[in-house]
Amino acid sequence: MAATTQSLAELNAAVGRASGGRLAATIQGPAETRVEGLAPLATAGPADLAFLANPRYRNDALTSRAAAIVLSPESARQLSGAGERLPVLVVVDQPYAWFAFAAQLLHPAGPVVPGVAGTASVATSARVDPTAGVEAGAFIGERARIGAGARIGAGAVVGADAVIGAGSRLHPRATVLDGCRLGERCIIASGVVIGADGFGFAPLDGRWIKIPQVGGVVIGNDVEIGANTTVDRGTLGDTVIEDGVKLDNQIQVAHNCVIGAHTVIAGCVGIAGSARIGRGCQIGGAAMIAGHLTIADGCAIGPGTLVASSLTEPGHYTGFFPLMKNRDWERAAAIIRNLDDLRDRLRQLESQLRQGKQP
Repeated sequence: MAATTQSLAELNAAVGRASGGRLAATIQGPAETRVEGLAPLATAGPADLAFLANPRYRNDALTSRAAAIVLSPESARQLSGAGERLPVLVVVDQPYAWFAFAAQLLHPAGPVVPGVAGTASVATSARVDPTAGVEAGAFIGERARIGAGARIGAGAVVGADAVIGAGSRLHPRATVLDGCRLGERCIIASGVVIGADGFGFAPLDGRWIKIPQVGGVVIGNDVEIGANTTVDRGTLGDTVIEDGVKLDNQIQVAHNCVIGAHTVIAGCVGIAGSARIGRGCQIGGAAMIAGHLTIADGCAIGPGTLVASSLTEPGHYTGFFPLMKNRDWERAAAIIRNLDDLRDRLRQLESQLRQGKQP
């Protein structure tokens, strides 16, 4: 993405507008300083904006050549007392959010080029808004609807009766299959498949009989789905992803799942069928979510955690065994296998002590 150049004063005002007035930074130093790019503290140059999030990078901040550093008031106080020459400081209560808005402003997404490429295939019954762009090799199926300002990337597929909301973007080779509906301002990365058949089979005499998956996928507004993630269509009803959900790369969302608004899920998570995940949850990478359970609003689930039953209260849940040398793990595993016996022996000893007997 091409970068723009803005002064810190212009950028601060723009971030304020973009955040609805929730983010207003104090600039310690010349507000007319101009920035045009983003870079880490250690490698930033005199036209770059950098970000200090972790105190362990304090020394990098003290020696940084960045034009400006975005940081919290506490971090600014710690740096200001160091007696070093510092870059301009952009001080704000929520520095990560300010930096995120600034990054969007400095590196805006490329504009949509309206029109349909000559090598794209668009069904005669499909409706493509005149302001939308359909790039080379894309396919738009019968009765599909493409909203205003949407961008359908090269080689992307939009199936029959599918809906792509205004301002949404399908990156090259993304796929939204028949009857699936995508809200406004969504970002669907390359390799994503929305609306593939769910994993539904009925056993009969040692064989498996396919159950047709006749539901769809309904995705709300401002959803982002990372590369090679799959969202299966429902067996009967729909799979639902609500507004503001952010999914990382290589996630499996099975049929008839519901993911509540503004939940974020990191890479390689697997979610089995008919799981219901609440609003505002945070799920770490490689977590496994069993089917037909419910996760309450506001739950945080650690990476690698197996969720095998419903979580009815918000909280931070973790279920992985810490990394250790293999011989130590084998020793711990042997102890775990004997826990039942150890528990019984402990209860027997406690009973003897209560009765005044010598063990």
